[in-house]
Amino acid sequence: MSTLTKTDLIELLQSTIGNELPELVAIRRDLHAHPELMFEESRTASVVARELARLGIEHKTGLSHGTGVLAHLPATTGENQASSIGLRADMDALPIVETTGVPHASTTPGVMHACGHDGHTTILLGAARVLAAMPERPNPVTFVFQPAEEGGAGGEKMCLDGCLEGSEGRGFGPPVGRMYGLHGWPQLPAGVIASRPGPLLAATDEIRISVTGVQCHGAYPHLGADPIVASAAIVTALQTIASRNVGPLESVVVSIGALHAGTTANNVIPQTADMIGTVRTLTPETRALAKNRVFEIVEHVARAHGCTGEVDWEEGYPVTANDPALTEHVLTVARNAFGDTRVQVVDQPGMGGEDFSYYGQHVPACFYLLGLCPEGSDPASVPQLHQPNFDFNDEVMPTAIEMMCRLALHTDDSA
Repeated sequence: MSTLTKTDLIELLQSTIGNELPELVAIRRDLHAHPELMFEESRTASVVARELARLGIEHKTGLSHGTGVLAHLPATTGENQASSIGLRADMDALPIVETTGVPHASTTPGVMHACGHDGHTTILLGAARVLAAMPERPNPVTFVFQPAEEGGAGGEKMCLDGCLEGSEGRGFGPPVGRMYGLHGWPQLPAGVIASRPGPLLAATDEIRISVTGVQCHGAYPHLGADPIVASAAIVTALQTIASRNVGPLESVVVSIGALHAGTTANNVIPQTADMIGTVRTLTPETRALAKNRVFEIVEHVARAHGCTGEVDWEEGYPVTANDPALTEHVLTVARNAFGDTRVQVVDQPGMGGEDFSYYGQHVPACFYLLGLCPEGSDPASVPQLHQPNFDFNDEVMPTAIEMMCRLALHTDDSA
């Protein structure tokens, strides 16, 4: 039987966040100053483990190729013990040279937190701090600190390492029954919570294309087969996948990011040309169609130019598809906490990718966006994700932590 009213609990929650905020901001800035690339997050993982140990929260390290951290906080009552609520943060940085000029700028040359994962990690640590201080927790909570979101599929590896299994498997407590994650979003006003049911972010497949022709003198092209001309035709033809192969209301992006051929000699047509690119889709059907068309186009366009073409298709992250009921729950919790003006339904999916998608393949999951754009600023002009002058907005930390805590504390009769 609860001894606290819902109002009492929320007031305690908010006051605890306020008390913890200065130390949490210091942690966030320390993480920002010491960024680590995917699967190299040893220092970050040690900070997370140190904080969890200080709180007395059961945890294990060394997951997901060595730097993942899993933690669990049991409920304070015997109710709602069938499953645990999962909260996730990513920890890795990017190979980008920082230009923010802030006092806590990266001290690691060529590496920076340009995607806000320092903020995500600190938010989850903040939620752990606050939830550990609550006298009443109706739900068990599992905290997932994963490495390698930026291309390493650390989320998939955390799932393979049993982070959702509970104590009957390789985790802690009851198995995770629902999963939540967030991402800072500079294009939204600070403190806004936004999401949508169904696809939110795209599948992210990688392609490597090799075109082989016949090398010859540049003055006598008829004596060879030009892989550069063939490659140019392939790049153009790949764009017909979007314009002619899928419906006008469906989404697919095929982008070639690099094309390499030849040497420094300007009068030699080379034997080979190589390309790399990305294919982004929002449904399994479009993903399969795009894959088939890439192979067909490369093979046949290359042949039409007297060359051969080969494709290496590397399957990337799945579509980040939100469970509809869980998404409605997230938006309802946000509206009750912060008001209608600070909650948005995302009208269209984005073509970026997220390895939070792997959790949704095992349990109902919802990924939501957290606005970072400072008040009075133009969202189009502030530093964006993956830009060298990006820094996480510490002003949104209280909102982010409270949202995570409310999701963890939710019971069926309260939002």
